[in-house]
Amino acid sequence: MRKPLLWIVLVLLGNSAYGQWVNFPVPGTPRTRDGKPNLTAKTPRINGKPDLSGVWHVQPTSREEMKRLFGPDVDAIEVPGMEIDTISKYGVNVLQDFKPEEVTMHPAAAAIFGRRVNGPEVLPSTHCMPLGMPLVTLLSEVTKIVQSPAQIVMMLELDNAYRQIYLDGRKLPVDPSPSWLGYSVGKWEGDTLVVDTIGFNDKGWLDVLGHPQSESMHMRERYHRRDFGHMDVEITMDDPKMYSKPFSIKVTHLLQADTDILEYICTENEKDRPHMGLQ
Repeated sequence: MRKPLLWIVLVLLGNSAYGQWVNFPVPGTPRTRDGKPNLTAKTPRINGKPDLSGVWHVQPTSREEMKRLFGPDVDAIEVPGMEIDTISKYGVNVLQDFKPEEVTMHPAAAAIFGRRVNGPEVLPSTHCMPLGMPLVTLLSEVTKIVQSPAQIVMMLELDNAYRQIYLDGRKLPVDPSPSWLGYSVGKWEGDTLVVDTIGFNDKGWLDVLGHPQSESMHMRERYHRRDFGHMDVEITMDDPKMYSKPFSIKVTHLLQADTDILEYICTENEKDRPHMGLQ
């Protein structure tokens, strides 16, 4: 029997915790006359390049749009701080903008997708396993970026995980050991950071519905911080073993000024699985 979308989203949200330090005035933040962060101020720079540092959250899709796309009951059960309008539509369906004939799954991918949508497979986070890219950046939790000239570190609130993006000129590994978040190198094209990532495993879900990935997936991201509070991101996934052609999504991340991320440990005080009939 096909799992209702509500159940899938509940599994995802029920294994999360959303919390941040709030109302701490971060030094160097431009402010308006009333003392609030000026999110339309100029893009900060470091060594002549845009400084992507900060705590970021994907711009969520509105509740009305989520209901139109995924049904009126999509918000029937919600966890405070993880409501359906705190995530991107692409976190639910990474192929949402494409017609079925525009990007098709190969038979192997369709079989995996079927097992995930109809059972028995469940989202990795249900078992406190990590979520991969890009899903981990499309949900309620935030990402903190720390930038230096030779490296960018992305601290992911979800899973208490991190990514390292090397800017020191190194090449991608020839034979990478498959991992949840892959191996990333970046370079600047003008004011846009371009990141290439390979070495993913085949366990990650691209979205909550369960679109699969293989170890052959190559992901390219383009980050452009257009002002102090807005960063436009384009993500292209090229996985010839799973899909007929590469496809891209575009999102905007919003700076969460004067705040920070908190530690996240999935298994600590975890009580959801028994209620879901999972062992």
